[in-house]
Amino acid sequence: MTAAQSLDDIHLDVIPRTAAERARVDAVTAPPADFSVPWPFEENAGGAQTVRPRDTADAFSQPAANLTFEQELDFRVGNGMFRRVWVSAPASTLASDGLGPLYNARSCQRCHLKDGRGHPPEGPGDSAVSMFLRVSIPAPEASEIAAHIEGTHATAPDPTYGTQLQDFSLPGHAPEYRLDVRYEETRVPLSGGEVAHLRAPTYRAADLGYGPLHPDAMLSPRVAPQMIGMGLLEAIPTQDILALADPDDTNRDGISGRPQIVWSDVYEQPMLGRFGLKAGNPTVLEQTASAFAGDIGISNPVHPAGSGECTDAQTDCRAAIHGDDPEQGGFEIDQGALDLVTFYSSTLAVPARRDVGDPQVLRGREVFHDTGCAACHRPNFVTHRLEGDDPASFQLIWPYTDLLLHDMGEGLADNRPEGRASGREWRTPPLWGIGLTETVSGHSYFLHDGRARSLLEAVIWHGGEAQTARDTVAEMPPEDRAALIRFLESL
Repeated sequence: MTAAQSLDDIHLDVIPRTAAERARVDAVTAPPADFSVPWPFEENAGGAQTVRPRDTADAFSQPAANLTFEQELDFRVGNGMFRRVWVSAPASTLASDGLGPLYNARSCQRCHLKDGRGHPPEGPGDSAVSMFLRVSIPAPEASEIAAHIEGTHATAPDPTYGTQLQDFSLPGHAPEYRLDVRYEETRVPLSGGEVAHLRAPTYRAADLGYGPLHPDAMLSPRVAPQMIGMGLLEAIPTQDILALADPDDTNRDGISGRPQIVWSDVYEQPMLGRFGLKAGNPTVLEQTASAFAGDIGISNPVHPAGSGECTDAQTDCRAAIHGDDPEQGGFEIDQGALDLVTFYSSTLAVPARRDVGDPQVLRGREVFHDTGCAACHRPNFVTHRLEGDDPASFQLIWPYTDLLLHDMGEGLADNRPEGRASGREWRTPPLWGIGLTETVSGHSYFLHDGRARSLLEAVIWHGGEAQTARDTVAEMPPEDRAALIRFLESL
C-alpha cells in the first residue's frame, strides 16, 4: 500500500496515478463549455465495458465488452448462480439447498428480474418479491464496531424481526409479514398549465407472524435497484469521491454531500460505503453476501449463520435443518461460488447512450447542468488503474452519481437512520441506463420505493438539498422541462 492509496481501496490492486495521469483525468472529467455538441466519449457510458443498446429486456444482462475469453466464462457461470433457484434442506441437490427458513426470494434473479429495477406490489394480487422493509430500533449507544466510525447513529435490530422483514417462509414456518402499501395522490401544478400527480405511500407490516414489532421500530421500504456498472463504481478512487463531499456546505451552494462510512466484515476496518440505497455496503462482494443471507437465507463466508436472518426469538427458525455442506466449507454457498456471483454482478455492462446528438437531448443536458442536477449526479469519473487484466481498470465512465449521502427532504424521508445516514439522507443513485427501465423491467417506477411512476414525478419528489433544483424544474418553460426528461431518457 502506498501513501497515495486510500485505506478504503486496499481490496483493489491499484497502480498509483502519475502526475501526468492526474492531469489527463482532470482534463477529461472537466465540464465542457460547449453544450451544443456531444462531449467526447460520453456515448460510452461504461468506458470500454460499454455495449450497444438493445431494445429488449436483455439490455442490462450483457457481459462487459472488454472481458477476456476466460472472464466471459466466469461471467456465464456467475450468471447461472445468480439465476439459481434455491430449495429447502435437506435435498438431493446439495449445491442448491439451504433456502430460508425465512426469505424474500428464491433466487437473486427474482428480485433483480433481468438485472433491472424492482417495483412495489401493484394491487392485492401482486407479490412484493422485489421489495421489502428494513427495520431497526434506536439504541442507547452504538455497537462496539460502529463506535469506531464517527457520526454513526446508534441503532439495533428489532429484537424479534432482525434488520429485514421476510414475507416468504418454508413449510412449517410462518412468514414474518405481508407488505401493505397504500397511496394518497396529490396534484402539483407546474408551469404552462401542466400538472404532476404524486402518490404518497404509507407502509404497514401486516399479518405479523411472530408477534408485534418493537414499539420504536423504524421501517424503511426498499425496491431492488438495477445491477449494471457495479464493478466500475467500486473502482472509482475513494479520494475522488471524498473530494466532492461538502458536509458543512462551505461553498454555499445548498449541497452538502456526506460520505457514508461503514464497517467492512471482510477487511475488518471502516470503508467508504458505495452500494445499497443508503450506501450500507463498501464492496460488491459484501453487497452480494448480504443479499444471499438476508434475501434468500443462504449462509456464506461473510454471513455464516445457516438460519439467515432468523433471530434468537424465532426459535423454530433457528433450529431448522440447514444446508451447510462440509464440501462447501460448512456454508450453503462457498467462497468460490460467491466470488463468481460477485464477478457477474461486477461486470454487467452499461449500455451505450442513445441519441447523444439529438437537439432536444443536447438542450436537456444543458438544462440538467444549469438547474444544478449535476451537483449531486456527477456526470463522470475515471476509475483506478488496476493490476492485471481487471476490466474496470482506468476507464472514463459516466454514471451520473457522486455516491454521497444527501438530505432529500421530508417527503422522501424514511426516518430510519443507517450508519452515518440520517432518516432524510439517501445515496445519490446512478442514472446510467435509467432511460431503459421500461424496456428492461416493464415499468417506469423510480426512487427508493418505486413511488414515482415517471421520471418527471421522480424529479418533483426531490426536496431538501435538491429543493431549489426541483422548484426550478417546476417553474421552467414546459419545453425545457420536456428536454430535461428527454435527456434523462437518453442515459
